[in-house]
Amino acid sequence: MKGAILKFLREEEGLTTVEYAVAGGLIALAVVTAFQALGVTVGGVITSIEAILP
Repeated sequence: MKGAILKFLREEEGLTTVEYAVAGGLIALAVVTAFQALGVTVGGVITSIEAILP
């Protein structure tokens, strides 16, 4: 049992999968944040255009 646990801890393939999952989560968070900021900016531009039009 101890040998199996040590083999699992030394295995780098599983660690790589976790690293990709964490990196993917961070990228997704960055994309969501960027789109939210873009939405606020676009909303402000549309509001300004509406104020200018009669």
